[in-house]
Amino acid sequence: MLLPGLGGCGFQLQGALSVPAEMQRTYIATNDEYSVFYRRLREQLIANGVEVLAVPSDTAAVLSIHFDDTGQRVLSVSARNVPTEYEVFYSIEYSVESGVQVLQPRQFLTQTRDYTYDETLVLGKAHEEQLMRESIADDLVRIVLKQLGSL
Repeated sequence: MLLPGLGGCGFQLQGALSVPAEMQRTYIATNDEYSVFYRRLREQLIANGVEVLAVPSDTAAVLSIHFDDTGQRVLSVSARNVPTEYEVFYSIEYSVESGVQVLQPRQFLTQTRDYTYDETLVLGKAHEEQLMRESIADDLVRIVLKQLGSL
């Protein structure tokens, strides 16, 4: 009974990713196969029916991750010069080519989040920071997939 009401308000379920036909077989070129972004992107492409190849092929598209970096910056310090707020950032740059055809020119994306830091809760804050990095990487993957879906 809820579904007709949702349809009337403009709500639509997000369908599966539709990538260009050239990307049905894709090789992901990266320098860091252990980065959070790479792993999450690969998982999502596979989950959406894209065959992700382990080695490059002439018949496959190449999604190149040119830049994949994450880190943190101090935003504010206390009167004792102890950090009280940090900004976590994650930046990527990628492009997609199929043969000599450029499907997606280089795109640079960055996301940031900030959090307060309490020196008495070091382990908890380190875990919070890691969760933020993973969440930001997930956001970047969603953005990349939307961009690829609109090609």
